[in-house]
Amino acid sequence: MKIKELLKKEGVKESVIGIAIVILVIVIVVVIATSTGANSKKGLKKVYVATGGGKEDFLADPDIVKIMEDKYKLDVTYDSWSNGKTVQLPLVRESVHLGKENLLESEINVNSSSASKYNVLFTSDERFYDYYKLSPDKSKGEADRYYVKDGSLTLNTPIVIYSWKDVADVLIKQNIVTVEDGVYYITDMNKLLNYIFEGKTWSDIGLNSIYGKINIYSTDPVTSSPGATYYGLLLSVLTGGDNSMEKVNQALPKLKEFYTKSGYMNNTPADLFEMYLKQGQGAKPMIVDYEKSIIELATSDPEAYDAVANKMVILYPKPTVWNSHCIATFDDVGNEYLNAYKDKELQKIAWTKYGFRVGVTGGSYNVKDVKVKGIPQELTSITSGLKMDAYNQIIDYLKN
Repeated sequence: MKIKELLKKEGVKESVIGIAIVILVIVIVVVIATSTGANSKKGLKKVYVATGGGKEDFLADPDIVKIMEDKYKLDVTYDSWSNGKTVQLPLVRESVHLGKENLLESEINVNSSSASKYNVLFTSDERFYDYYKLSPDKSKGEADRYYVKDGSLTLNTPIVIYSWKDVADVLIKQNIVTVEDGVYYITDMNKLLNYIFEGKTWSDIGLNSIYGKINIYSTDPVTSSPGATYYGLLLSVLTGGDNSMEKVNQALPKLKEFYTKSGYMNNTPADLFEMYLKQGQGAKPMIVDYEKSIIELATSDPEAYDAVANKMVILYPKPTVWNSHCIATFDDVGNEYLNAYKDKELQKIAWTKYGFRVGVTGGSYNVKDVKVKGIPQELTSITSGLKMDAYNQIIDYLKN
Protein backbone atom coordinates (compact mmCIF):
# COMPACT_ATOMS: atom_id res chain seq x y z
CA MET A 1 0.00 0.00 0.00
CA LYS A 2 1.27 3.49 -0.88
CA ILE A 3 2.36 5.84 1.93
CA LYS A 4 -0.32 8.43 1.09
CA GLU A 5 -3.14 5.84 1.13
CA LEU A 6 -1.84 4.37 4.38
CA LEU A 7 -1.84 7.77 6.10
CA LYS A 8 -5.36 8.49 4.85
CA LYS A 9 -6.56 5.19 6.25
CA GLU A 10 -5.17 6.19 9.63
CA GLY A 11 -7.18 9.42 9.48
CA VAL A 12 -4.35 11.84 8.83
CA LYS A 13 -5.39 15.11 7.11
CA GLU A 14 -4.46 15.76 3.47
CA SER A 15 -2.34 18.87 4.27
CA VAL A 16 -0.36 17.01 6.90
CA ILE A 17 0.19 14.16 4.48
CA GLY A 18 1.64 16.58 1.92
CA ILE A 19 4.04 18.06 4.46
CA ALA A 20 5.09 14.62 5.62
CA ILE A 21 5.87 13.48 2.07
CA VAL A 22 7.93 16.64 1.39
CA ILE A 23 9.94 16.08 4.57
CA LEU A 24 10.47 12.42 3.65
CA VAL A 25 11.74 13.35 0.19
CA ILE A 26 14.18 15.90 1.67
CA VAL A 27 15.51 13.30 4.12
CA ILE A 28 16.04 10.77 1.30
CA VAL A 29 17.85 13.34 -0.86
CA VAL A 30 20.13 14.31 2.05
CA VAL A 31 20.93 10.67 2.81
CA ILE A 32 21.73 9.95 -0.84
CA ALA A 33 23.87 13.07 -1.15
CA THR A 34 25.75 12.28 2.04
CA SER A 35 26.41 8.69 1.09
CA THR A 36 27.47 9.72 -2.42
CA GLY A 37 29.90 12.27 -0.98
CA ALA A 38 31.33 9.70 1.38
CA ASN A 39 31.66 7.14 -1.40
CA SER A 40 33.39 9.66 -3.70
CA LYS A 41 36.31 9.79 -1.27
CA LYS A 42 36.57 6.01 -0.84
CA GLY A 43 39.86 4.58 -1.97
CA LEU A 44 41.65 7.93 -1.82
CA LYS A 45 44.65 8.59 0.39
CA LYS A 46 44.30 11.59 2.65
CA VAL A 47 47.03 14.23 2.30
CA TYR A 48 47.46 17.20 4.64
CA VAL A 49 49.46 20.12 3.26
CA ALA A 50 50.69 23.14 5.24
CA THR A 51 50.43 25.82 2.56
CA GLY A 52 51.96 29.25 2.06
CA GLY A 53 49.99 31.92 0.20
CA GLY A 54 50.00 33.05 -3.42
CA LYS A 55 48.59 29.87 -5.02
CA GLU A 56 45.17 29.42 -3.39
CA ASP A 57 43.15 29.68 -6.62
CA PHE A 58 45.40 27.21 -8.40
CA LEU A 59 45.17 24.60 -5.64
CA ALA A 60 41.38 24.99 -5.44
CA ASP A 61 40.89 24.76 -9.22
CA PRO A 62 38.32 21.98 -9.87
CA ASP A 63 40.48 20.51 -12.63
CA ILE A 64 43.51 20.31 -10.31
CA VAL A 65 41.39 18.68 -7.60
CA LYS A 66 40.08 16.21 -10.18
CA ILE A 67 43.59 15.31 -11.35
CA MET A 68 44.68 14.69 -7.76
CA GLU A 69 41.66 12.49 -7.06
CA ASP A 70 41.18 10.62 -10.36
CA LYS A 71 44.77 10.13 -11.51
CA TYR A 72 46.66 9.98 -8.24
CA LYS A 73 43.93 8.88 -5.80
CA LEU A 74 44.72 11.72 -3.38
CA ASP A 75 42.22 13.63 -1.25
CA VAL A 76 44.13 16.78 -0.35
CA THR A 77 43.43 19.22 2.49
CA TYR A 78 45.29 22.54 2.39
CA ASP A 79 45.78 24.53 5.61
CA SER A 80 46.99 28.13 5.36
CA TRP A 81 50.32 28.91 7.04
CA SER A 82 52.45 32.02 6.87
CA ASN A 83 56.03 31.21 5.88
CA GLY A 84 57.43 32.51 9.17
CA LYS A 85 55.15 30.36 11.32
CA THR A 86 56.35 27.15 9.63
CA VAL A 87 59.68 27.47 11.45
CA GLN A 88 58.45 29.13 14.64
CA LEU A 89 55.48 26.88 15.50
CA PRO A 90 55.23 23.08 15.57
CA LEU A 91 54.05 22.09 12.08
CA VAL A 92 50.92 20.27 13.22
CA ARG A 93 47.30 21.20 12.51
CA GLU A 94 46.64 22.11 16.14
CA SER A 95 49.08 25.04 15.83
CA VAL A 96 46.59 26.77 13.50
CA HIS A 97 43.54 25.67 15.52
CA LEU A 98 42.70 22.67 13.36
CA GLY A 99 42.99 18.93 13.92
CA LYS A 100 42.17 17.30 17.24
CA GLU A 101 40.65 19.32 20.06
CA ASN A 102 41.82 19.54 23.66
CA LEU A 103 45.36 18.30 23.15
CA LEU A 104 47.77 19.02 25.94
CA GLU A 105 50.32 21.71 25.10
CA SER A 106 53.08 19.11 25.34
CA GLU A 107 51.34 17.05 22.63
CA ILE A 108 51.33 19.91 20.08
CA ASN A 109 54.61 19.02 18.42
CA VAL A 110 55.82 17.01 15.43
CA ASN A 111 57.01 14.14 17.63
CA SER A 112 53.68 13.56 19.38
CA SER A 113 51.62 10.58 18.26
CA SER A 114 48.47 12.46 19.31
CA ALA A 115 48.97 15.54 17.11
CA SER A 116 47.45 15.89 13.62
CA LYS A 117 50.53 15.83 11.43
CA TYR A 118 51.26 17.04 7.90
CA ASN A 119 52.49 15.02 4.96
CA VAL A 120 53.71 18.05 3.02
CA LEU A 121 54.97 21.62 3.49
CA PHE A 122 54.28 23.84 0.45
CA THR A 123 56.06 27.13 1.06
CA SER A 124 55.67 30.26 -1.08
CA ASP A 125 59.33 31.22 -0.78
CA GLU A 126 62.46 29.18 -1.46
CA ARG A 127 64.38 30.62 1.51
CA PHE A 128 61.86 29.09 3.95
CA TYR A 129 62.05 25.77 2.11
CA ASP A 130 65.84 25.77 2.46
CA TYR A 131 65.67 26.95 6.05
CA TYR A 132 63.14 24.28 7.08
CA LYS A 133 65.61 21.57 6.08
CA LEU A 134 68.11 22.86 8.66
CA SER A 135 68.04 21.95 12.35
CA PRO A 136 65.88 24.35 14.36
CA ASP A 137 67.65 27.20 16.10
CA LYS A 138 66.49 26.73 19.68
CA SER A 139 68.06 30.03 20.75
CA LYS A 140 65.43 31.74 18.58
CA GLY A 141 62.60 29.64 19.97
CA GLU A 142 62.17 27.59 16.79
CA ALA A 143 60.10 24.41 16.98
CA ASP A 144 61.22 20.86 16.20
CA ARG A 145 60.80 19.90 12.55
CA TYR A 146 59.99 16.85 10.47
CA TYR A 147 62.74 15.10 8.57
CA VAL A 148 62.38 16.13 4.91
CA LYS A 149 62.33 13.04 2.67
CA ASP A 150 62.14 14.79 -0.70
CA GLY A 151 61.34 18.14 -2.24
CA SER A 152 61.18 20.37 -5.28
CA LEU A 153 61.06 23.99 -6.44
CA THR A 154 57.62 23.30 -7.86
CA LEU A 155 55.74 26.43 -8.98
CA ASN A 156 58.01 29.15 -10.35
CA THR A 157 57.51 32.73 -11.51
CA PRO A 158 60.15 35.43 -12.01
CA ILE A 159 60.22 38.94 -10.58
CA VAL A 160 59.32 41.44 -13.33
CA ILE A 161 58.68 45.17 -13.52
CA TYR A 162 55.34 46.16 -15.02
CA SER A 163 55.47 49.42 -16.93
CA TRP A 164 53.94 51.21 -19.91
CA LYS A 165 54.84 51.72 -23.57
CA ASP A 166 55.72 55.42 -23.17
CA VAL A 167 57.98 54.67 -20.21
CA ALA A 168 59.67 51.76 -21.97
CA ASP A 169 60.33 53.89 -25.08
CA VAL A 170 62.11 56.54 -22.98
CA LEU A 171 64.16 53.90 -21.14
CA ILE A 172 65.18 52.45 -24.52
CA LYS A 173 66.48 55.88 -25.56
CA GLN A 174 68.40 56.04 -22.26
CA ASN A 175 70.04 52.67 -23.10
CA ILE A 176 68.50 51.15 -19.98
CA VAL A 177 66.04 48.85 -21.77
CA THR A 178 66.60 46.73 -24.88
CA VAL A 179 64.14 44.66 -26.90
CA GLU A 180 65.07 41.13 -27.97
CA ASP A 181 62.60 38.96 -29.92
CA GLY A 182 59.70 41.09 -28.72
CA VAL A 183 60.74 40.85 -25.04
CA TYR A 184 61.71 43.97 -23.07
CA TYR A 185 64.79 43.57 -20.84
CA ILE A 186 66.29 45.99 -18.34
CA THR A 187 69.91 45.54 -19.41
CA ASP A 188 71.37 48.37 -17.32
CA MET A 189 69.74 48.07 -13.94
CA ASN A 190 72.56 50.01 -12.29
CA LYS A 191 71.89 53.06 -14.46
CA LEU A 192 68.19 52.97 -13.60
CA LEU A 193 68.99 52.69 -9.88
CA ASN A 194 71.45 55.59 -10.15
CA TYR A 195 68.72 57.76 -11.65
CA ILE A 196 66.63 57.00 -8.57
CA PHE A 197 69.52 57.68 -6.17
CA GLU A 198 70.21 60.98 -7.94
CA GLY A 199 66.58 62.05 -7.63
CA LYS A 200 66.08 62.45 -11.37
CA THR A 201 62.54 63.23 -12.54
CA TRP A 202 60.76 61.69 -15.49
CA SER A 203 60.92 65.03 -17.28
CA ASP A 204 64.73 64.99 -16.83
CA ILE A 205 64.88 62.01 -19.18
CA GLY A 206 62.32 63.31 -21.65
CA LEU A 207 58.99 62.05 -20.35
CA ASN A 208 57.08 65.22 -19.54
CA SER A 209 53.69 63.49 -19.27
CA ILE A 210 54.62 61.92 -15.91
CA TYR A 211 55.05 64.13 -12.87
CA GLY A 212 57.61 63.51 -10.13
CA LYS A 213 60.79 61.56 -9.52
CA ILE A 214 61.68 58.27 -11.14
CA ASN A 215 60.62 55.43 -8.86
CA ILE A 216 59.87 51.71 -8.93
CA TYR A 217 56.96 50.87 -6.64
CA SER A 218 57.09 47.61 -4.70
CA THR A 219 55.55 46.00 -1.66
CA ASP A 220 57.32 46.57 1.64
CA PRO A 221 60.27 44.15 2.04
CA VAL A 222 59.90 44.30 5.82
CA THR A 223 56.37 42.87 5.76
CA SER A 224 55.95 41.27 2.34
CA SER A 225 57.63 38.22 0.83
CA PRO A 226 57.58 39.62 -2.77
CA GLY A 227 59.10 42.86 -1.49
CA ALA A 228 61.85 40.94 0.31
CA THR A 229 62.59 38.92 -2.83
CA TYR A 230 62.87 42.14 -4.86
CA TYR A 231 65.22 43.75 -2.34
CA GLY A 232 67.32 40.59 -2.43
CA LEU A 233 67.59 41.14 -6.18
CA LEU A 234 68.54 44.81 -5.65
CA LEU A 235 71.25 43.78 -3.21
CA SER A 236 72.67 41.35 -5.77
CA VAL A 237 72.73 44.17 -8.35
CA LEU A 238 74.46 46.54 -5.90
CA THR A 239 77.09 43.93 -4.99
CA GLY A 240 77.65 42.87 -8.59
CA GLY A 241 76.53 39.36 -7.70
CA ASP A 242 79.09 39.00 -4.91
CA ASN A 243 76.98 38.18 -1.86
CA SER A 244 79.88 37.77 0.54
CA MET A 245 79.38 39.27 3.98
CA GLU A 246 81.85 42.06 3.22
CA LYS A 247 80.08 43.12 0.01
CA VAL A 248 76.63 42.84 1.58
CA ASN A 249 77.65 45.08 4.49
CA GLN A 250 79.05 47.63 2.05
CA ALA A 251 75.84 47.65 -0.01
CA LEU A 252 73.31 47.81 2.84
CA PRO A 253 73.52 51.62 3.37
CA LYS A 254 72.81 52.12 -0.35
CA LEU A 255 69.89 49.70 -0.14
CA LYS A 256 68.53 51.60 2.86
CA GLU A 257 68.78 54.84 0.87
CA PHE A 258 66.76 53.24 -1.93
CA TYR A 259 64.19 52.02 0.61
CA THR A 260 63.85 55.53 2.07
CA LYS A 261 63.47 57.15 -1.37
CA SER A 262 60.74 54.66 -2.31
CA GLY A 263 58.24 56.26 0.07
CA TYR A 264 54.91 54.62 0.93
CA MET A 265 54.68 50.91 0.11
CA ASN A 266 51.78 48.50 -0.14
CA ASN A 267 51.87 45.30 1.89
CA THR A 268 49.87 43.21 -0.59
CA PRO A 269 51.10 42.53 -4.15
CA ALA A 270 47.52 42.05 -5.41
CA ASP A 271 46.62 45.57 -4.24
CA LEU A 272 49.69 47.08 -5.91
CA PHE A 273 48.97 45.30 -9.20
CA GLU A 274 45.35 46.45 -9.11
CA MET A 275 46.48 50.06 -8.52
CA TYR A 276 48.88 49.77 -11.45
CA LEU A 277 46.07 48.63 -13.75
CA LYS A 278 43.47 51.12 -12.56
CA GLN A 279 45.57 54.24 -11.97
CA GLY A 280 47.76 53.96 -15.05
CA GLN A 281 51.21 55.28 -15.88
CA GLY A 282 50.72 58.69 -14.29
CA ALA A 283 50.41 57.21 -10.82
CA LYS A 284 52.32 53.94 -11.26
CA PRO A 285 54.92 54.21 -14.05
CA MET A 286 56.74 51.06 -12.83
CA ILE A 287 55.83 48.43 -10.24
CA VAL A 288 57.47 45.21 -9.09
CA ASP A 289 55.41 42.03 -9.19
CA TYR A 290 55.49 38.46 -10.46
CA GLU A 291 55.15 37.39 -14.10
CA LYS A 292 52.22 35.16 -13.15
CA SER A 293 49.99 38.13 -12.27
CA ILE A 294 49.38 39.25 -15.86
CA ILE A 295 48.86 35.69 -17.14
CA GLU A 296 46.28 35.03 -14.45
CA LEU A 297 44.54 38.33 -15.28
CA ALA A 298 44.41 37.51 -19.01
CA THR A 299 42.77 34.17 -18.19
CA SER A 300 40.39 35.20 -15.41
CA ASP A 301 39.37 38.62 -16.80
CA PRO A 302 40.11 38.83 -20.54
CA GLU A 303 38.18 42.11 -20.86
CA ALA A 304 40.39 43.81 -18.25
CA TYR A 305 43.51 42.48 -19.92
CA ASP A 306 42.40 43.63 -23.37
CA ALA A 307 41.89 47.14 -22.00
CA VAL A 308 45.59 47.47 -21.10
CA ALA A 309 47.27 44.97 -23.44
CA ASN A 310 48.45 47.54 -25.99
CA LYS A 311 49.59 50.07 -23.37
CA MET A 312 51.44 48.00 -20.80
CA VAL A 313 54.93 46.51 -21.06
CA ILE A 314 56.57 43.74 -19.04
CA LEU A 315 60.20 44.57 -18.24
CA TYR A 316 62.48 41.65 -17.33
CA PRO A 317 65.46 42.76 -15.22
CA LYS A 318 68.81 41.27 -16.23
CA PRO A 319 69.39 39.52 -13.96
CA THR A 320 66.07 38.68 -12.36
CA VAL A 321 65.27 36.19 -9.60
CA TRP A 322 62.78 33.35 -9.32
CA ASN A 323 60.01 33.22 -6.77
CA SER A 324 59.56 29.50 -6.13
CA HIS A 325 56.74 27.75 -4.29
CA CYS A 326 58.50 24.68 -2.91
CA ILE A 327 57.25 21.29 -1.78
CA ALA A 328 58.94 19.45 1.10
CA THR A 329 57.65 15.95 1.81
CA PHE A 330 57.70 14.12 5.14
CA ASP A 331 56.49 10.62 4.24
CA ASP A 332 55.56 8.32 1.35
CA VAL A 333 52.10 9.88 0.93
CA GLY A 334 53.75 13.27 0.66
CA ASN A 335 56.03 11.86 -2.06
CA GLU A 336 52.96 10.71 -4.00
CA TYR A 337 51.61 14.26 -3.83
CA LEU A 338 54.94 15.66 -5.07
CA ASN A 339 54.97 13.15 -7.93
CA ALA A 340 51.60 14.49 -9.17
CA TYR A 341 53.36 17.72 -10.24
CA LYS A 342 55.09 15.81 -13.03
CA ASP A 343 51.67 15.43 -14.66
CA LYS A 344 51.59 17.22 -18.04
CA GLU A 345 47.92 18.17 -17.76
CA LEU A 346 48.49 19.69 -14.32
CA GLN A 347 51.55 21.58 -15.58
CA LYS A 348 49.59 23.04 -18.49
CA ILE A 349 46.83 24.32 -16.18
CA ALA A 350 49.42 25.81 -13.83
CA TRP A 351 50.99 27.72 -16.72
CA THR A 352 48.08 28.73 -18.95
CA LYS A 353 45.61 29.70 -16.19
CA TYR A 354 47.83 30.80 -13.31
CA GLY A 355 51.19 31.71 -14.83
CA PHE A 356 53.29 29.23 -12.86
CA ARG A 357 56.20 27.70 -14.74
CA VAL A 358 56.33 24.02 -13.74
CA GLY A 359 58.76 21.31 -14.74
CA VAL A 360 61.85 21.63 -16.93
CA THR A 361 62.64 25.27 -17.72
CA GLY A 362 61.81 26.20 -21.31
CA GLY A 363 60.49 22.71 -22.04
CA SER A 364 57.42 21.98 -19.92
CA TYR A 365 55.45 25.05 -21.03
CA ASN A 366 54.99 27.07 -24.19
CA VAL A 367 54.62 30.87 -24.15
CA LYS A 368 52.38 30.56 -27.22
CA ASP A 369 49.78 28.86 -25.01
CA VAL A 370 49.07 32.10 -23.12
CA LYS A 371 47.38 35.21 -24.44
CA VAL A 372 50.00 37.61 -23.04
CA LYS A 373 52.68 38.83 -25.45
CA GLY A 374 56.25 39.79 -24.60
CA ILE A 375 57.00 36.76 -22.39
CA PRO A 376 60.26 34.85 -23.01
CA GLN A 377 60.19 31.10 -23.43
CA GLU A 378 63.24 30.78 -21.22
CA LEU A 379 65.02 33.07 -18.78
CA THR A 380 68.79 32.76 -18.83
CA SER A 381 69.92 35.76 -16.74
CA ILE A 382 69.02 34.69 -13.20
CA THR A 383 70.65 35.48 -9.89
CA SER A 384 70.36 33.10 -6.95
CA GLY A 385 68.01 34.01 -4.15
CA LEU A 386 69.62 34.90 -0.84
CA LYS A 387 69.62 32.56 2.13
CA MET A 388 67.53 33.22 5.21
CA ASP A 389 70.32 34.86 7.22
CA ALA A 390 71.00 37.38 4.45
CA TYR A 391 67.32 38.25 4.15
CA ASN A 392 67.06 38.67 7.91
CA GLN A 393 70.10 40.94 7.81
CA ILE A 394 68.44 43.10 5.10
CA ILE A 395 65.11 43.32 6.92
CA ASP A 396 66.69 44.11 10.29
CA TYR A 397 68.83 46.83 8.70
CA LEU A 398 65.85 48.40 6.92
CA LYS A 399 63.73 48.32 10.09
CA ASN A 400 66.42 50.06 12.11
